[in-house]
Amino acid sequence: MKKMLHIATALLLALGAQVAQADIKVLACEPEWGALVKELAGDKASVYVATTGLQDPHHIQARPSLVAAARNTQLVVCTGAELEGGWLPLLIRQSGNSAIQPGKPGNFEAAGYVRKLEVPERLDRGDGDVHAAGNPHIQTDPRNIALVAVPLARRLAELDPANAAMYQARSAEFLARWNAAIQRWEKEAALLRGTPVVVQHKAFPYLQQWLGLVEVAVLEPKPGIEPTSAHLSTVLAGLQAKPAKMILRAAYNDARGADWLAERTKLPIVVLPFTVGGNEQAKDLFSLFDDTVQRLLKGLR
Repeated sequence: MKKMLHIATALLLALGAQVAQADIKVLACEPEWGALVKELAGDKASVYVATTGLQDPHHIQARPSLVAAARNTQLVVCTGAELEGGWLPLLIRQSGNSAIQPGKPGNFEAAGYVRKLEVPERLDRGDGDVHAAGNPHIQTDPRNIALVAVPLARRLAELDPANAAMYQARSAEFLARWNAAIQRWEKEAALLRGTPVVVQHKAFPYLQQWLGLVEVAVLEPKPGIEPTSAHLSTVLAGLQAKPAKMILRAAYNDARGADWLAERTKLPIVVLPFTVGGNEQAKDLFSLFDDTVQRLLKGLR
């Protein structure tokens, strides 16, 4: 009897180990990609997100906890297009994980599956934080999320073939809900088309293209360079000829430049969550865009 009990216990432990190993381990560089993996994989993936919605994804340290996460993961899902260029290559090297090196199946770059905007005609350090592959902030257009979802589901299936049918089914179900939500958001946001806006950082070209917002000024004199009082004065003067309706900034941006301009123009500042977790309302991908659209409409009113 005791022998049978030991055998049964061993079988249960072995089964438990197999179940634990069935989960694919994913390191997501930004919250939006962590949220997308959860939509596509459900409880079949354990997801570690390297950044929060209140951090600038350009400037992250490859701290020991991130190195440990990278060392033990099977898939790294990042934006790419040099967004994480200051920290991700170092993180991957220090991890010693051969599965997630560039070009390997365990390395997935979302920006490779969408058309990039603002691709520079020249590269010069004097132009600020310019990305050779184009603007990397692709997640502000929900249509890009849909474009990324399909190849990401395929990559998950490639790395975890035992659950391939599940990834395919969850991808189809997500896209059905997502495309319906896009239609709803576009209908709600119709009033925004043609609205002139000031942006703090060139973080919203995809959002602007999607909703028809018109950028008339940028608070940063160059991408990634905080605005000086002289530049802000130039922006203020320029708004006399090209008035704006609102000032847009991401939740993680320094508020001082936007506050300075708002005080002098009486323009509303619209602080957008920018990604999942950028504020209390943006809890997942759907609520991220629910909140973004409503904040823009409130700024217009």
